[in-house]
Amino acid sequence: MAEPLLEIKDLRVEFDTRDGVATVIDGLDISLYPGEILGIVGESGCGKSMTALSIMRLVPVPPGRIAKGTIRLDGEDLLQVSEKRMRGVRGNAISMIFQEPMTSLNPVFSVGDQIAETILLHEGGSKRAAWQRAVEMLDAVGIPVPEVRAREYPHQMSGGMRQRVMIAMALACQPRVLIADEPTTALDVTVQAQIFDLLKDLQKKTGAVIVLITHDMGAIAEMAQRVVVMYAGRKVEDGPVDEILTNPKHPYTTGLIGCVPHLSADPSEERVPLTDIPGVVPPMTRLGQGCPFAPRCSEAMDKCRLEMPTQSVVGEDHRVSCWLIENDGP
Repeated sequence: MAEPLLEIKDLRVEFDTRDGVATVIDGLDISLYPGEILGIVGESGCGKSMTALSIMRLVPVPPGRIAKGTIRLDGEDLLQVSEKRMRGVRGNAISMIFQEPMTSLNPVFSVGDQIAETILLHEGGSKRAAWQRAVEMLDAVGIPVPEVRAREYPHQMSGGMRQRVMIAMALACQPRVLIADEPTTALDVTVQAQIFDLLKDLQKKTGAVIVLITHDMGAIAEMAQRVVVMYAGRKVEDGPVDEILTNPKHPYTTGLIGCVPHLSADPSEERVPLTDIPGVVPPMTRLGQGCPFAPRCSEAMDKCRLEMPTQSVVGEDHRVSCWLIENDGP
């Protein structure tokens, strides 16, 4: 197997709160390989976005801190490099599409100026060349009349257009890793499909590997080749998308899949009712010593409430952390 392009090992992120120390990511291991789209899925509050901010080294300090672990890009530990070096990595080797483009784009500069600024910062050159490249990037992401749109401000564009601008900005310096944090939040389903098609098409053209962060298993099924399922700051299951969708082993993964509506082409076929996951993600300061999902799990045993489950291999490149696996056998 090829060496991982980006490798996270034993990552732990903590925040100081009024109720004590909240461990928002605990012992996370993720490997990202060249040429793939990796999905990270889970409910709000599971640590998905904090994982992305840790990779970018944008965890707010204080109150947060990366307590331990390594994040290696081509063998270089990003947690040990200087802030100057990290500024050269952000937007260049690793780019991120943030969740809400309206708050990520500067309202007082045109979108063309903002893309050109990224190019000038990392690659230098003349302002004229950077502007022309910005127009080309807007054209590449499917924005019509890009030479006109480049002079517009974020408030003059629709949500889908602003998201395309964010993608153009993220890809302007041809990054090796592109992190997309809920890139279709608040967009209608037609625009969502267009954004996903655009990301897949650009990935094939540029060769960038993509980390797709979402709460939607439907998006994972459409976009990703491999998936990491997170709950309460921990990885509970990971493996190939097809394997996990057809043979989920963790009750939480099963619950996420059950929340996705299924439409059959045959109108006579009986509709499959949606299921829900009872309860909510617990506060990170009150996780206890057992499996954090145990209070919401219909199959929880006494052991689940007392001990954190260990990781088991249940198939080729398919791993799960659940005491049910040990109870039933792999």
